[in-house]
Amino acid sequence: MSYKIKVHIADDHKILIEGVIALINIEDDIEVEGFSLTGREVINWSKQNTADILILDINMPEMDGIDVLKTFQQRDTKIKTIILSSLSDPKLVQEMIVLGANGFLEKSSASEHIVDAIRAVNKGLQYFNEDIKSKLFNLYVTGSKNKIKREESHKSLTERELEVLTLIAKEKSSSEIADKLRISVKTVETYRRSLYKKLKVKNVVGLAMYAVRNNIV
Repeated sequence: MSYKIKVHIADDHKILIEGVIALINIEDDIEVEGFSLTGREVINWSKQNTADILILDINMPEMDGIDVLKTFQQRDTKIKTIILSSLSDPKLVQEMIVLGANGFLEKSSASEHIVDAIRAVNKGLQYFNEDIKSKLFNLYVTGSKNKIKREESHKSLTERELEVLTLIAKEKSSSEIADKLRISVKTVETYRRSLYKKLKVKNVVGLAMYAVRNNIV
């Protein structure tokens, strides 16, 4: 008998679980390996059981999907996961991917995509429905544009200003910066004022945040 992909379903809506099971049951190569109604049940199930694929909701009682994935990371639990959620904010999708999710489907499109998603993720691929793909692409494009803008702002800084900015971000005082760069404290303050103006921030905290956001430190 050929091997079947084993799937565990975690969602607090029994009717959705039943719907996914109905879709899976007509497939010859996939079978359901139980279900959980809370995040805590998923964690308890995973202690003594396993499956090829976990279909996981984000909003669940006791522990949400994010906490489940974090717990899996902490315990080094290896299970390929498809998020099935009514939430589709691209930043949330990104967070779930970082936490180990292999796919993300909106519940409204589950009937169209769930079987293909299971097969793709089982093969080691990522899977997203088209709307999620579009949102992730737009987020990437926006992020790239913002990165370019930030990089362009770097070009307006002199090498010495970058040095001063780096030391400010490392919480060095004006006198420490002056000693490090072998310049006067007055000159350090001049550079600081120049950085405020060029980077359009009002204080040292703003400079430090700019440096961190732009990977200067």
